[in-house]
Amino acid sequence: MPATSSRFLVVLDADSTLIRNEVIELIADEAGRGAEVAAATEAAMRGEVDFATSLRSRVEALAGVPVSAFAHVLARIEPTPGVRELIDAVHERGGRVGVVSGGFHEILDTVAPELGVDVWRANRLAVVDGRLSGRVDGDIVDAEGKALALSEWADETGVALSRTIAIGDGANDLRMMAVAGLGVAFNAKPAVRERADLVVGPVDLSEIIALLP
Repeated sequence: MPATSSRFLVVLDADSTLIRNEVIELIADEAGRGAEVAAATEAAMRGEVDFATSLRSRVEALAGVPVSAFAHVLARIEPTPGVRELIDAVHERGGRVGVVSGGFHEILDTVAPELGVDVWRANRLAVVDGRLSGRVDGDIVDAEGKALALSEWADETGVALSRTIAIGDGANDLRMMAVAGLGVAFNAKPAVRERADLVVGPVDLSEIIALLP
């Protein structure tokens, strides 16, 4: 038996889902390469390029950014409207909230607990002498990594996959949306809307409260 059981599990993507921003673009702004990285991010989210390959390339553009710049990035983070209401509603109903991100722990480790998220997983940026090295530290959280996180978190708390909800916007969210009992496209790219179980149009996460078990 799991140490702590839950009635159900809701797992969200981070960038453009939990928050309005794409964190890698905010960090790239600190290197003066925001527009370049934004274009590459858009292509990856549409599923036009392999996510892991694209992420490594985009992270290379961050080389030299000082770790102190994370404070500027955090100051620019905008939680998505309705996110606190959704998380509160999940908890009130005995559920658990997870966030799995192709973004970075360096930002999510501050943002997630502030919003009341129970568990989260993301990539880590390698640092040398107080500056980003331009490399990802460890395995990349890609589409398969997101699906695995959802499955592991459900198992940890005794939640059947049929009682999980996955919410995302990009192509790398499709695997976890397929594994989940309900896959919700939120603020999503066309390819994601086409393959989701449900599509939420308004950029307001409280719209999802009605879907909770």
